[in-house]
Amino acid sequence: MLPKYRTDAVTRRLCASAHLDEGFARQVHEEFTADGMTATGLTLGVNLVALVRHATAAVGRSDVRDRRLSWLFGALVAAVIMLLYGIVDGLSGLAAAGGCAILAVLGTAWWCVHRAESEARAVALAVFWTGARPEDLAPAVSPEVEGRLLEMKRANVVPYAAGAERTSPFVGSGTKIKEVVWQPMDISRPADAPGGGSLTITPFDAVDLHTYVAKEMAKIAGLEGLRARNRLYVLGTHVPLVGPDLLPDPLGRPCAQIPSRLVQAGLMQPGAGTRTYLSLERVGDGGRVIVSMHLRARLQHPSLSWEVAAYGIPPVSRAFHRVDRLPPDGFERWWSLVRLATVQTWPALRGAPRRNHRRGSDANRKARALEKWRKDISKRHAAYDYGAVDSLRERVSSTRELGHSDRTDSQDFLYRLQQGVLIATERFLKDHHVDTSSFDRAQQVINTQTYNFSGDVNGPSNFGDNGRIASYGPGAQPSGAAGHGAGQP
Repeated sequence: MLPKYRTDAVTRRLCASAHLDEGFARQVHEEFTADGMTATGLTLGVNLVALVRHATAAVGRSDVRDRRLSWLFGALVAAVIMLLYGIVDGLSGLAAAGGCAILAVLGTAWWCVHRAESEARAVALAVFWTGARPEDLAPAVSPEVEGRLLEMKRANVVPYAAGAERTSPFVGSGTKIKEVVWQPMDISRPADAPGGGSLTITPFDAVDLHTYVAKEMAKIAGLEGLRARNRLYVLGTHVPLVGPDLLPDPLGRPCAQIPSRLVQAGLMQPGAGTRTYLSLERVGDGGRVIVSMHLRARLQHPSLSWEVAAYGIPPVSRAFHRVDRLPPDGFERWWSLVRLATVQTWPALRGAPRRNHRRGSDANRKARALEKWRKDISKRHAAYDYGAVDSLRERVSSTRELGHSDRTDSQDFLYRLQQGVLIATERFLKDHHVDTSSFDRAQQVINTQTYNFSGDVNGPSNFGDNGRIASYGPGAQPSGAAGHGAGQP
């Protein structure tokens, strides 16, 4: 049997990296566990519970190491003073004791660094190479945090930062590949009856159309594992206007799940900065390719059109591949740990007090800033932007890791999604006895369209073949050779 990517390859790689990259671990730990009021962008293709558990464990290990090193640094200073005092005053016994104390402190510091790195590597190798579930290899965090992470997995609302309104509200979906409104089609004419005359159009609304497409897309497009979900995208500054279902506490974070009636309302009667989209997301083998398409039916009788936005997330950056190069056992592993501890002991020992002070100072500064915002909100009714800016999965990705299979898989996903939307729309209209001649004419225009995209995704310009990707529907063919896409663990 040929080798295959693990379905949770990205999660395992990031969990392992949390133990090997202290900066990354602290970033994850703070983003998902710290007190705050800002929403978190969609993190597609990642088991957040597992990642946050490992990041929290890694941060705890680093904190313990630095606290011990800080104590040892204080002991080292005292030992050096003892040594110098004994030398100056001619107290050989005191000088000898000071010298022994210095050696003991340095040896203990070496062991602290060695032990912390050894534990980190052991967990990283276990989570990356063994078959155990990643979340089972690290202790659980607080039930409140894990509950919020599980809620985010099934999110049906996404608050986005006001700055994203000028570019893209789909925070967490990656780089924009395509954004277009398809050719409007007339849906006011009834279809012809088999025996002559006309059928009676079955009434429908945008919610009915979204529901049908969501249910039928996976089998129409031939994409196993396609995830379809209606989501309300809310401008961050308008979050309080949606009500307590989204923001129960104005001084806390927005919810990731809201009642379905609000999601439907964003489709039927979109408000200022509130619109509902049907998000179709496909994660490729091992998480290498993540392509999403966001659809919104613009149903204004007598016409229907689709707003379509396609996005892709590139592979995980090479910086997160360190676990691949770790020696698993034997002399090579032993020597690697000894060499690293020997090189890192003095910088780690000398910098421990400064690191501890900086972390405490940063935490206090952020707490003061958060408290100031909460006072401004409660006392001065200040407007706060609760929206997310990006997502973790976006930040760890790199377009340089795109391979040939990633590009072709992405292109195939996009073609299938676009084709599936057209097929599903046609079937829906026929089921509701709508004459599809206008749809057929609109589809001919859609089939011949090409789209220019912005963004540095594949080469100097974009996803796709020289920044272009054809849109085609049932029975049509792409206008050019297969283009390029995104993805990787």
